[in-house]
This record gives sequence, structure tokens and C-alpha cells, in this order.
Amino acid sequence: MSNIERSGSFTLGDRRVKRLGYGAMQLAGPGVFGPPKDPDTAVAVLREAVASGVNHIDTSDFYGPHVTNRLIREALHPYRDDLVIVTKIGALRGSDASWFPAFSREEMTQAVHDNLRNLGLDVLDVVNLRIMFDIHHPAEGSIEAPLTILADLQRQGLIRHIGLSHVTAKQVAEGQGITEIVCVQNQYNLAHRDDDAFIDELARDGIAYVPFFPLGGFTPLQSSTLSDVAARLGATPMQVALAWLLQRAPNILLIPGTSSLEHLRQNLATAELVLPDHEIAELDRIARVGAA
Repeated sequence: MSNIERSGSFTLGDRRVKRLGYGAMQLAGPGVFGPPKDPDTAVAVLREAVASGVNHIDTSDFYGPHVTNRLIREALHPYRDDLVIVTKIGALRGSDASWFPAFSREEMTQAVHDNLRNLGLDVLDVVNLRIMFDIHHPAEGSIEAPLTILADLQRQGLIRHIGLSHVTAKQVAEGQGITEIVCVQNQYNLAHRDDDAFIDELARDGIAYVPFFPLGGFTPLQSSTLSDVAARLGATPMQVALAWLLQRAPNILLIPGTSSLEHLRQNLATAELVLPDHEIAELDRIARVGAA
């Protein structure tokens, strides 16, 4: 059994994927804008990820924009039969690297076709609708209008499955009344645990939960508790943070991103790391202390 297979698997749409995947966002330039400093290394990272057994890659055509999808196509096309590429729509980038909502029928249709073209696909495996009511936190509000447009594109045969990103439990329930929702992608990690109950609800429904910023994102996780646990286990703090997520719930799919081969190998080695119950209890204190 290879390292990554030890992470287990979960159903994503109609496919079974390994729970340890790869997120392509960091392959774009600084601020997820423009090309990478080292395109050759970016290609090498993608190829090594898939060669190591990764069969779930998360991306979007608004990373760059267009940068990560074109790198994925250069590195991996024609794709392995078991590879599931998940993308996102619902946002556009300004010339100043700003982010803004893109929910009109014209914008969403263009986004789907851009993803198809830049990835070199005839149909997208999974498309997440990124809700942009509040750029920092999920915010309540009806998602019927944009999700109905996306469901229409699905009926046209351009998309196999639909997920939601940056959403509340109420919005997922609304979405399920429109089309099948196969995954939810929200911010969640050791220190940011607003979705604890939500994850368990989704697990009962067989819906995958894909935490973005599993290592803290633009502000990486820093905790003396995390460092102490890692030292006792002979692992890096980031490996411990990922292992905690794998053990948190069976429906969690990880997509840690990196533009470094060394960090990729460290992330994938997390599949071998099993956290004892007493260390998990210690790590759970991080969120409680942060909340206090």
C-alpha cells in the first residue's frame, strides 16, 4: 500500500477519490495572480502529485487567472482515467488582482467554457459555485439564481456534478432542492472550527467536505501546542494539522497546496501519520483557546 492510500477514500460525485488530494491555487503567482516564478517546478509538482497517487486536484480558472488550469493541462493532459479535477466559478479577477462576484448567466457560462478550454476537457467532473455575498465569511442569502444557472449548464452536459463553496448549512439545504450537491468547500482547520456540526451533518448525508486553508492559508497556523505535539511525534506541525483533519471526519477530503516539491512530499507523507487520542485532545484545545 502506498503512503497516500493510507489516507483512505471517499465518494465525490460518482467517483471514489483518495482523501489526500492537491490544491493548485499556490501554483499561480503572488496573491494568486499572474504566472509562477518557476513554471517548470510547477509542472513537476503536478506530475509528482499524480505519480504519487493523488487523484483529486482542486483548481479554478480565476487562479491566475487562467494560470493553474493551463499548467494542469501542460503537466497532465491526457489525464489518467481515475483523476478527478474539481474547479470553481462565481468570481472574476480585476486587473489589480481584486476579486469580485460573477453570477450572471453570461459570466457563469463563460467561466464554464473557459475551464473546459484551459483544462482541455469536454465535460467538467465537479464545479463548485463560490458564493461571494461576503468575501471573508459565509453569509446568508438565497443562492437559487446562480445555482439554477449552473444546474442548466449541467443539464447541457458540460458538468457532471455540482458543489458549493463558502456557504452555510441553510444554503446547502436550499441547493439540494435545486440539484444534487456532492461537496462543500469551506474554510476549516485546527484553529477555525465554525463548521464542526456542519461537517457531521454532511457526513451523515454522504456529502464530501473539502476544507480550504487547511493549514491556515495566507496566515499559516502557528501554535506552541501544535509544535509540541509535532515534536513528540517526530513530524512537522503542518503534517500534524493535516493528520488531525483526516482523523476529524471520514468525509473530509484534503487539498493542501504547495509550489514546492519538498512540501508536496511532506504533505503526502501525512497519510502515514496516526495521531493518538490524547494528542488529538491536546490539539482540540487550540480552537477552544482561540475562541476564548
